[in-house]
Amino acid sequence: MRSFNSFRQESCSDATSSSGRIRTKSKSLSVVSLFISGVLLAPVSMAADEAKPATDATKSANQALMKELPFDDKTGFELAHKGFIAPLPQEQIKGEQGNLVWDPAKYGFIKEDQAAPDTVNPSLWRQSQLINISGLFQVTDGIYQVRNQDLSNMTIVEGKEGITIFDPLISTETAKVALDLYFQHRPKKPVVAVIYTHSHVDHYGGVRGVVDEADVKSGKVKIYAPVGFMEAAVAENVMAGTAMSRRASYMYGNLLPPSATGQVGAGLGTTTSAGTVTLIPPTDIITKTGETKVIDGLTYEFMYAPGSEAPSEMLFYIKEKKAINTAEDSTHTLHNTYSLRGAKIRDPLAWSKYLNEAIHMWGDDADVMFAMHHWPVWGKGEIVKHLKSQRDLYRFINDETLRMANQGKTMVEIAEDFKLPDALNTYFSNRGYYGSINHNVKATYVLYLGWFIGNPATLHTLPPVDAAKRYVDMMGGTDALLKKAKEYYDKGEYRWVAEVVNHAVFADPSNQAAKNMQADALEQLGYQAESGPWRNFYLTGAKELREGVNKLPVPDTASPDTVKAMSLELFFDYLAMRLDSEKADGKKIVLNFDFTDQKEKYLLEMENGVLNHTLGAEDKEANASVSLARTTLDALMLKQVTLEDALEKGDIKITGDQEKLTELLSYLDNFDFWFNIVTP
Repeated sequence: MRSFNSFRQESCSDATSSSGRIRTKSKSLSVVSLFISGVLLAPVSMAADEAKPATDATKSANQALMKELPFDDKTGFELAHKGFIAPLPQEQIKGEQGNLVWDPAKYGFIKEDQAAPDTVNPSLWRQSQLINISGLFQVTDGIYQVRNQDLSNMTIVEGKEGITIFDPLISTETAKVALDLYFQHRPKKPVVAVIYTHSHVDHYGGVRGVVDEADVKSGKVKIYAPVGFMEAAVAENVMAGTAMSRRASYMYGNLLPPSATGQVGAGLGTTTSAGTVTLIPPTDIITKTGETKVIDGLTYEFMYAPGSEAPSEMLFYIKEKKAINTAEDSTHTLHNTYSLRGAKIRDPLAWSKYLNEAIHMWGDDADVMFAMHHWPVWGKGEIVKHLKSQRDLYRFINDETLRMANQGKTMVEIAEDFKLPDALNTYFSNRGYYGSINHNVKATYVLYLGWFIGNPATLHTLPPVDAAKRYVDMMGGTDALLKKAKEYYDKGEYRWVAEVVNHAVFADPSNQAAKNMQADALEQLGYQAESGPWRNFYLTGAKELREGVNKLPVPDTASPDTVKAMSLELFFDYLAMRLDSEKADGKKIVLNFDFTDQKEKYLLEMENGVLNHTLGAEDKEANASVSLARTTLDALMLKQVTLEDALEKGDIKITGDQEKLTELLSYLDNFDFWFNIVTP
């Protein structure tokens, strides 16, 4: 999946804020809150009459795809049904406070035997039909999966003494229900091990729903993960967490109703659960390719695959089962080498090489290949065919992008002209249901060459609002622009309408006629999109253009496990990112921090509008010295104690000028989650 862990700052004035806070007599400052991107928002339904029907141009575009792809091939449906044991429980899953965590009937309108509606790309509709084939399945003897109980799959492997669980979903509530479903149909054996395949939250968040941490600490349960897992799980989205989380509300369609004119899934799965996110640190770390472990009587051979779909990821082979687990590096979609929510760009060349290595390590022996999303592939020939096709897909994205760049083509030109070889293009598992060729190619260009295309006219362009006002003026004003744009809309040129009318919206965001035309164009683009995230971005943009940004309450999804897993290095980096340089300009503060239980000291130095920290350093001339345990810092971050109370209890000791700490905290910025995206 994409890394979901995000940090968000609530406004200090928000009365309903659930952020962790440090309180002083003079200030109440939000320290840090953890939120799960795409799980943040209560579902908001758009009234049915607000969505418009598909136009003739959209119907034609979708019908054209029916002729391009082999829709008569039903292999995917046969594989998705294979091994079916039992359906998912149909009751809604709710949290302790009665909050809705998971609704198994949410996508019941997607029927396997129904043709795609005019308002849904037929290839995306097919993918959504396949994802909705859900329940408990047998992969092979002793390996079972629960599918569509969350965005990802939970896999259970039966060993000598008990069971090993791979990737226990996002939420403890969904993970527990998934395990209960398995136990209803298989012998009830103890969980003896958990494997996290990679560092995204849909692959570890529900761990406390399947194991007790006391059993982990006692050694009864082992948890395996690739090297770098904890750092990546906690850190990937911290520094840009608010922006990522807000954009994720578009990417996963959280503001859209599930319907033929709204959200139909994310391509990787249907949607994300909204329950309790947890994290138990791994006990055993996989550090290199070829490393083997005997886990509950079964032999696992691992491949370390960092920087592929996640910063920390591993694939593995269970020798006795002749089964390859590809984690999220090979599923039934083109994945993201760049996530539209915002993330560091992933390397398609490295990705392709990992898949090539998997073929050569295990391809001659494997009888089944399964992943942590979608359905398995059975048979040596079909496994190798699938892996080679996906290997070549990522390799082609890398090599062809560079070939065209070396011909002098720019990022947008390459993405527009890019064509996959027919054998790769028509293989359904390579289609862009989650990633897309267009945005992955652009990301690859940026990975190698950066954002600048070489044309000096694009080197220092005006910011959007200033440019928009000039564009509108040159076009003869908003009315003339909209009149001409309507002509293009009527011809079905929605991409151009969206580009041009965006200038009218940014030049005058109060002009509802401009926003409505922009919304209409985005809506039709959404109906045509094959990528679930693209559809969700277009339709959410249309919704907010028509209705404005609804500042909804955000539930408290703070994860104590993740807060406690933050390194002190990351914590101080996060504070530095939040420093308001204008407020801090010309000020100087020096503080010593001593974390007594960690036996670590940090020197904090604020000057020149930045906040630096140095491990192991100390300044005898510092304004103040602060002594506390890491557990006290965690309690402050989780709003379990205030700074004032901690000082009174002696949990924090400050020598020197105590007000300097308060002053430093006063310079930290807070971020409004509901910033504008489709308007300035």
